[in-house]
Amino acid sequence: MDLKIPVTQKGNSFLSEANQASGETIQACFQCQKCSAGCPIAYAMDILPNQLLRHIQYGHREKVLSSKTIWICASCYTCSVRCPNNIDIAKIMDALRNLALHSGIEPGEKDVPVFHSVFLDTIKSKGRIHELSLILQFKSKTKDFFKDAKLGWKMFRKGKIKILPSRFGGGKEIQEIFKAYEKGERQ
Repeated sequence: MDLKIPVTQKGNSFLSEANQASGETIQACFQCQKCSAGCPIAYAMDILPNQLLRHIQYGHREKVLSSKTIWICASCYTCSVRCPNNIDIAKIMDALRNLALHSGIEPGEKDVPVFHSVFLDTIKSKGRIHELSLILQFKSKTKDFFKDAKLGWKMFRKGKIKILPSRFGGGKEIQEIFKAYEKGERQ
């Protein structure tokens, strides 16, 4: 079977950058749209997954990295499983989020990168998630203190949010994982 790969701009450095960051061959996408048809979050995306891959193929770096799509992707792998060319689109989305964080380009969803950062900081400091710490840090960074107050109170009353974190003995191992990652990123 002769696979027809779309012609892209010569010297497309963004395509090369995205291929290298994700370890995937994005130019293998021939726009069958199975990824977008199966995506449970497609209704909320500004660029559908197949369209995002096409924008990468054409070198539209800023459009891709400033899109809402890369931040609201649920990483459910439905797109990756449906792809007839075995392109791991969820892995590409993860790589694009990382590229966006390091690019200085304004994200399409402002609160999601903040949540991502706070989530990892909470795990790094406590070894696991403590919801109240996570909520307090997130709210202090977004300055949106009362948006979910009613829901938060309801969750607290039902015992879903604890005041104190539960005991966890694996904190040292988690910190070692973070140290190894940070060491690898600097090299």
